[in-house]
Amino acid sequence: MADCKNRKKNIAVCNCTYAGCPRHGECCECVAYHRERDELPACYFDKDAEKTYNRSFANFMKYKRIF
Repeated sequence: MADCKNRKKNIAVCNCTYAGCPRHGECCECVAYHRERDELPACYFDKDAEKTYNRSFANFMKYKRIF
């Protein structure tokens, strides 16, 4: 997992494209935010799936072809 205290380093690898996200590069806060909503953060999705902004588990499974 990314170093939660190193925002500058995390931003360099964060694949979230949501422009207004206040948690960009704040991995621990991002995970907690999405977890509260039964979602996954952008880093779990590939480029195409991330662009949908659908962070649901169902969408994750669809793109990962788990089921």
